[in-house]
Amino acid sequence: MAIALAAGVVVLIPLLFGAGLVGLDDSSSGTCGAQAATQPGVSADAESAIPASFLRLYQHAGQQYGVPWNVLAAIGKRESDHGRDTKPGSGVQTDANSAGAAGPMQIGIGGRATNNWGGEPRHPASHKTGGVGVDGDGDGWVDVHDPADAIPGAARYLLDHGAPANLYQAIYAYNPDPGYVRAVLSLAASYAKGDFHTAADTGITIGECPGDVAAYTSMPGGVTAKVIAYAKAQLGKPYIWGAEGPDSFDCSGLTMMAYRAAGISIPRTSQTQYRHGKRIQPGTEQPGDLVFFHPGDSGPEHVGIVYQPNNGTMIAAPHAGAKVRYQSYKNYPGGPLGFTRPPYVG
Repeated sequence: MAIALAAGVVVLIPLLFGAGLVGLDDSSSGTCGAQAATQPGVSADAESAIPASFLRLYQHAGQQYGVPWNVLAAIGKRESDHGRDTKPGSGVQTDANSAGAAGPMQIGIGGRATNNWGGEPRHPASHKTGGVGVDGDGDGWVDVHDPADAIPGAARYLLDHGAPANLYQAIYAYNPDPGYVRAVLSLAASYAKGDFHTAADTGITIGECPGDVAAYTSMPGGVTAKVIAYAKAQLGKPYIWGAEGPDSFDCSGLTMMAYRAAGISIPRTSQTQYRHGKRIQPGTEQPGDLVFFHPGDSGPEHVGIVYQPNNGTMIAAPHAGAKVRYQSYKNYPGGPLGFTRPPYVG
């Protein structure tokens, strides 16, 4: 079956690969990026079972997106025997299966599987579809049946659904079957050289890890990436009411300047920003969207920038005496009043 026939709520289980926990908060020792990019070695089982061309693609996508390569490989084995499934109707090499899944990673292109790939199964890389499809080999085409595109596309999907911090959740979103998740993790363990085991929650805060946040947003032309990059560059700068940078910000000054960095003008205050953007249904927010709090007579009195929807994280300039930082918007006192997506220039 294909990616995400239905998403579910499951127990979130951080995973250990060798000695390092994938997806630790970047306030811990080392950096989040370095830990997320740490990849397991290749076992003898993997060497003998995985075609060399696929093994290279799994490893490259794992390193690029911070998703363990052996998890990608285990999904590839389960979905298509690493592209070797030639049964009629499988959709692995051409067309799609009965659920609407296609290619070696069985990514949805329609039907019950929905179109997670985005756009046509094969479309020019210049087309911005908002899906997970990627031109992995730089040939100018995004092709769900090409393993060089499909494998990084699967990594993007996992990234969008909680990886690398919550791989159980991400795999469950890929195929919402606990048995499937267990089989993938077991196979991934056989592909990894050295220790590989699930671990109970360590109590360490799962934070922000690297990934292509623009991979699953509907904003075109790198807008999201530019907004997020600007906001992240201001982390640690003090909140000062009325400030618009470069050395300090208030909440709406930060959001206004982040969008200005992407070439988009939005109003100055949280109240006018709330009225300016398109309203987004809670649960469908994406990186770069604005999230609002604290009802006032003329509108919300606080605003932040959605960073990681899968764990409810935003970047915000919180209040006097605080600094620009990551915060949870899901656990914010009083909860979010709503989300908006500022109009962009296509």
